[in-house]
Amino acid sequence: MPITPSTDIDELLSDLLDQMQRILGKKLVGLYLYGSLVTGDFDREISDIDLLAILSSDINDQEFAQLQQMHNDFVAKNQQWDDRIEIAYLSIAALKTFRSQASKIAIISPGEPFHIKEAGKDWLINWWVVREKGVALFGPAPTTLIDPISKQEFLQAVQEQAQAWGEWVDHMQTRPSQAYAILTLCRALYAHKNGEQVSKKQAALWVQARFPQWASLIQNALMWRIGWRDQVEDHQATFPITLRFVQFAIEQIVPGG
Repeated sequence: MPITPSTDIDELLSDLLDQMQRILGKKLVGLYLYGSLVTGDFDREISDIDLLAILSSDINDQEFAQLQQMHNDFVAKNQQWDDRIEIAYLSIAALKTFRSQASKIAIISPGEPFHIKEAGKDWLINWWVVREKGVALFGPAPTTLIDPISKQEFLQAVQEQAQAWGEWVDHMQTRPSQAYAILTLCRALYAHKNGEQVSKKQAALWVQARFPQWASLIQNALMWRIGWRDQVEDHQATFPITLRFVQFAIEQIVPGG
C-alpha cells in the first residue's frame, strides 16, 4: 500500500525502517511520518522528510554509533536528501513526561549532525502534529503512544514559540535562514488565527492575502526557499525587513507582544 505519492520515497522510508529495526530490534516501538509529506505541499526538490521513532527506552552508546553510521551511509547513497532529513528518537517515558521535564532525544535534522540533546515542553507542537496527523510506518497509531494535547495547549505553545523568535531571529542572518524565519512565523500566524497547523506554503499564501503589506516579502521568502542551495552574497540587504516582519508577527500572536 502506497504511503506517499512517490514510489521512490516509499522505498526510501521502507529502507530506513528496515535499518532501524536491524539496529534497535524490539526497542523500536513505532515509526511515524509527519510534516509536509502528510500535511500537504511536499516539494521533492526542497522539502524535508520528518520522522519520529518512538522507543521503549533511551538509545545506548552502541546504538547511537550504529544509527550515526546508518545516517552517514544513507546520505552517501542518497545525495539528494543530504541535509533534508529529520529523524528524532525518543522514549515512551519521555513522551509521557515532556510537559513536566526535559528528556534526552537523539536527532538528526537539517543543518545539524546526529546528536543528543534535551527535549521538553518546547517540542509540544511537534508531538501535537504527530498525534493528530502522523502516519504510522510501523507500530500502533500515534494516538495510543502520545497523550491528548488540547487545542489550548497547542495555541499556547504557538505563542511561546513566536515570542522566542524575538531572540532567535538574530541568528537568522543568511538568506535561507531568513526565509525559514518568515515562513515559520507565517505558519504561527495561521495557527494563532485558525487553530490549525498547515504547511508553510499554505500559511504563506494565507498571510499574503490577509496582510498584503507583507505580500512581496513573503513571495521573496518562498523564492529564497526554492533557491536554498544558491550562493547569495548580500544576505544583510534583506535582514532589516525580515526582522520587521518577525516583530510584526510576534505582535499579532503574543498578547502585549
